[in-house]
Amino acid sequence: MKYVAVTDPALCGRPLAEQIRRVLELPPAEVSGPGKLPRPDMVILRAKELSDPEYERLAEEVIPLCRAAGVLCVLHSHDETARRMEYPYFHCPLPMWKGLCGGPWRPKLLGISVHSREEALLAADLGAGYVTAGHVFATECKKGLPPRGLSFLKEVADAVQIPVYAIGGMNPGRAKAAREAGAAGICVMSGYMRL
Repeated sequence: MKYVAVTDPALCGRPLAEQIRRVLELPPAEVSGPGKLPRPDMVILRAKELSDPEYERLAEEVIPLCRAAGVLCVLHSHDETARRMEYPYFHCPLPMWKGLCGGPWRPKLLGISVHSREEALLAADLGAGYVTAGHVFATECKKGLPPRGLSFLKEVADAVQIPVYAIGGMNPGRAKAAREAGAAGICVMSGYMRL
């Protein structure tokens, strides 16, 4: 089971790079203990509210931290920054990638956020190396929107041959249920951002 830290500057009470440094200091899964968040296998550097120059400065700080910890860092939605930096790992919502996929730029690893079986199939057809599927459980990030549940997660995981990461209300206690529904891992935002 893989753990993915998804960042949100609004959730942490310190600079985001400092928070990521704390997250990267967690023990790996094999020694973290049951019910505890381990060091993530991947960090999706999500900071939508930042301008491209601000995001690029953040990425230049965070990528070396992740590299030193042996953790993959994936840039999120700032495609111009990823292209300018020639950075090969990129994640974005499906509608955004549909608008970009006809161009010459192609990341080495592409992650796409999906919310249905059909979107997952389309994402795979468009070259996604993995998808995040959600939101599975109720979450503060999607207040007022009903969760899609584990049956939705299973439907997405059964539909595609690429890794599916469950997102939305995920924590170590729900990792087993997500795995049993076919997820390759879980995305955790609040847990990692509020350490």
